[in-house]
Amino acid sequence: MLLRFRGANHRSFRDEFEVWLAASKFNQGTRRPAGLAEDPELAYLPTTAIYGSNASGKSNVLYAIRWMRHAVLNSVHGWSTLDGIPREPYELDQTARTDTSLFEVDIVIDADRYVYGFEVSDERVETEWLHAYPGGQARRQVWFERDADSDDPFTFPGEGLKGPKESLVPQTRPNALFLTVAAAFNQPHLQPIHEWFRHNLWWISPGRDFEKRHSFTREMLDDPRHRDRITGLLKVADLGIAGTEIDSLTGELRLLHQGPNGPVALSYERQESMGTRSWFAFIGPLLTALDHGATLLVDELDTSLHPLFAADVLRLFQDPAANPNHAQLLCTVHDASLLGRTHIAQPLERDQVRITVKNTEGVSEIYPLTDARPRKTEALDRNYLAGAYGGVPTLTVGEIAETLTGRLTDAGEVPG
Repeated sequence: MLLRFRGANHRSFRDEFEVWLAASKFNQGTRRPAGLAEDPELAYLPTTAIYGSNASGKSNVLYAIRWMRHAVLNSVHGWSTLDGIPREPYELDQTARTDTSLFEVDIVIDADRYVYGFEVSDERVETEWLHAYPGGQARRQVWFERDADSDDPFTFPGEGLKGPKESLVPQTRPNALFLTVAAAFNQPHLQPIHEWFRHNLWWISPGRDFEKRHSFTREMLDDPRHRDRITGLLKVADLGIAGTEIDSLTGELRLLHQGPNGPVALSYERQESMGTRSWFAFIGPLLTALDHGATLLVDELDTSLHPLFAADVLRLFQDPAANPNHAQLLCTVHDASLLGRTHIAQPLERDQVRITVKNTEGVSEIYPLTDARPRKTEALDRNYLAGAYGGVPTLTVGEIAETLTGRLTDAGEVPG
């Protein structure tokens, strides 16, 4: 599970920021025990939502986590032909452009807690570290630390990290992560951390990865272990769907719709609505995250799904029976109704909400809604839209129309 992500100098986030996925005293019932010996009361959130204005940096939080995953998986082979590191620092400040970018996760794997992170510049990995808390105990073990400016860049204090380590140092390029190198050489004690990145942090975004997600779900449909679940979830999305069928010659997917004289097969590609296709492409990553206890990163959950479906997906991850493997959902949303009692069961509690804002210098910040100390009975949706918690556009009623009208008038006077 993911307890915390920390980053800095990535896209619109110039300064250091943190996203905690731990439950707080404001939580009334969605918390799940983290299973740590050092703090048996510590609980994590299976669902966390990020709100904020357009271009405030919501998506960039997810992009930072995704970039870290990409670095861990690809820094050996993917970056081998590059002169440096393909990072994305804050571009509006020349000083920040030359500062390092920071990425760190606090994770739990089989009741062992790990804090892994690194800082990178354009040219090299500047620092890298892995601290372990075996059995979830409070005592920290420093498994390795790296400092490119040190006379001895790699240190392995104590006996915490067992197995080959010093022999891997010569194999580590300046622009490669030691964790990636260790996994390439099957270092037994570092492999599980690398595998956490490989099998976690599934990504869903509107538009760009649609075809890839569709193909992934389509492949899962060929597996009898998944077919009934996928078909069942399609029926939930459209009461007219009675089943699925695959053309034995062309492999074309068709959905069976119940007609007055029985089921009729319609081409998925040519005849199904965009809403049904969006849900189909969503199902594959959703089921995979639930099956493997992974963290699902969803950009603009309410763009991909109807509000009622978005609310039910939020509840799905919070249902211990439906989510027995401790999967997590971290998503960005705009729909304020998910904060309130418009839905029969309120999908989000106070401590499950994070808010992003951007200042006049174009710098993004993120903070928990609980910083505003909202009361249990407070109308979160109404107060959020009223600007009580921040993260909403500074827009007056009719401002868009007034702006447009003014521009049209000016434009009409120019040709004369």
